[in-house]
Amino acid sequence: MTTRPRGRGWSGVVAALLGGLLLVTGCSGSGEAEEPNDDPGASSSPKPAAVEIRIAPEDGANGVATSGELAVTAEGGTLTEVTVSDADGRAVPGELAEDGGSWEPNEHLANAARYTVEAVGENPEGQERTRSSSFRTVAADATFGTNWNIPDGSEVGVGMILSLTFDTPIENTAAVRDAVEITTEPAVEVAGHWFGNQRLDFRPEEYWEPGTEVEVSLRLRGVEGADDVYGTLRENVSFTVGRSQISTVDAADMSMKVVRDGERVRTIPVTTGAPGYETWNGRMVITEQLVETRMDGATVGYEGEYDIPDVPHAMRLSDSGTFIHGNYWAGQSTFGSANVSHGCIGLYDVQGAYDDSTPAAWFFEHSLIGDVVEVVNSNDDVIAPDNGLGGWNMDWSQWGAGQ
Repeated sequence: MTTRPRGRGWSGVVAALLGGLLLVTGCSGSGEAEEPNDDPGASSSPKPAAVEIRIAPEDGANGVATSGELAVTAEGGTLTEVTVSDADGRAVPGELAEDGGSWEPNEHLANAARYTVEAVGENPEGQERTRSSSFRTVAADATFGTNWNIPDGSEVGVGMILSLTFDTPIENTAAVRDAVEITTEPAVEVAGHWFGNQRLDFRPEEYWEPGTEVEVSLRLRGVEGADDVYGTLRENVSFTVGRSQISTVDAADMSMKVVRDGERVRTIPVTTGAPGYETWNGRMVITEQLVETRMDGATVGYEGEYDIPDVPHAMRLSDSGTFIHGNYWAGQSTFGSANVSHGCIGLYDVQGAYDDSTPAAWFFEHSLIGDVVEVVNSNDDVIAPDNGLGGWNMDWSQWGAGQ
């Protein structure tokens, strides 16, 4: 029979075809054809865009200006932290905008210094991103020095004026003035006034309130005072205003009324400038206290007229040589009855400054640097506002105009 082998061959073919069909359907994962999925909810969401952080100046920059160039900004999110530090790890204070979109320093950078910037931001979904950069600031061709007249931690009188002096002329006066920040408790407006281009004084409109706490931030480092001339000072100074003491000298009746915290505590006989040597009128401030000092007329234009090596209880009122001081060489009866000085205000005293009971000793011991001594009824002009701390003799509107 020839049919058996033939039938066995066809069954093998059929089996092979069936096996191939099974292999095809097995690869599809289903016995049914897949339909296209049009459901958008089943597709994956796009990845949120990261916040973009920009730092100026660019990484590696050199010769960067000490102000106006450093800034950090964010797009597509907000800044959460910005740290700028110098090579010694000292942080640069700055301010983050309320919307978190930018950061800027709030003081000048130092010259010829390397700074590192680390900025962190996040997008609306909270995804963080960090960027860093470094740069070097411009070197200074020259620098200017700054001195000030109130030692840190001092207690001063209500007439004290903060006076800054510079060892080179300042051209960018507004920039230098703005680099001095004064805060007070209780709050009071304090304004600066330039006398020429090397002296800047600060005061409130009226005398300080007793007990006022004053904080001064001197941020002159990196400030360009003139072309390529930069400041170097970065320091904090604080002082406290003590009790109020205002003493009024009447040159006509030769007396001084001492008023402390609104109450008269003593009236002292005095002698003021003789005819031709009259004492300045106006409000003056005690700037120096010396138990004894030499007074030589040659230093103030009175060559050979006097040279006293041991003037007791002397307190400076002007740069031009006006003092209120003890006087032992005039008879006690002179005080309150005759004006015999070369422009100073004299109070009875003894040679050697040893007697604490004299009027001059009493006034010396009860005075502070910054106390006010006002002279009235003298046959002379009002003292110039820049002669000593005479700024109280300038109207407030003029004072503010000299910024």
